[in-house]
Amino acid sequence: MRISRDSVGLTVEGSLMRLYVAQPVTSGCWPGIVFFSDIYQLGAPMTRLVDRLAGYGYVVAAPEIFHRREPIGTTIEPDALGRLRGNHNARNTPIAAYDADTVATLAWLGAQPLVDARRLGALGFCIGGHLAFRAAFRADVRACVCVYPTGLQDGTLGLTPADSIQRAGEIKGALLTIFGSLDPHVPADARAGILSTLEALPDLCHRTLLYEANHTFLRDDGDRWDPQLADQAWGEVISFLDQELAGSVGC
Repeated sequence: MRISRDSVGLTVEGSLMRLYVAQPVTSGCWPGIVFFSDIYQLGAPMTRLVDRLAGYGYVVAAPEIFHRREPIGTTIEPDALGRLRGNHNARNTPIAAYDADTVATLAWLGAQPLVDARRLGALGFCIGGHLAFRAAFRADVRACVCVYPTGLQDGTLGLTPADSIQRAGEIKGALLTIFGSLDPHVPADARAGILSTLEALPDLCHRTLLYEANHTFLRDDGDRWDPQLADQAWGEVISFLDQELAGSVGC
């Protein structure tokens, strides 16, 4: 499916936030997805994933998660200095600010004429996986995909400890988590703690997948990228979203 790409500016709490938006060029009534990047913001590896998702029939809006700290349009290089910079931005952003960005992005998506406001979802990678998890607390999010989400096990996210895993019972939609067994940021004991918490929630519709892969194995610009496993995981993501967000009920 052919897509179009655009940039949209939203003002959130006095800060200009850029949304990178990709959507089908064909008229229709599509589900909307808020897409959260990793700490490097919306460089080419992330926007390629946004574009690819849009090509399956989704309107995808990706906010710049550090717009309060970086000039609009900033992408961070995925090198040692960029990692320090991205993590510094993450540690110095209030959790309430992340949540406000989510609310604004979902509201924007729900107001678009080509979006079915009753079919909204969230998808994120690394810190973005954690942000997607928090997006799932909202009743209008019917499906959420968290790809190697960091900080769920210990509340590491922003300026103060996050209460995300403690609030997992607020998730009403379906949840898919994806982990790598070689991921040093979510080691086996941390992963087990996250999953045991989720499994203890009888009303939560949750499925998890584990790949023999490292952190960022879906990011196609580094030596952790595993093309074969990335394709497998991506197929699972699309299958999950198609299943959970099927059927036009709005527009």
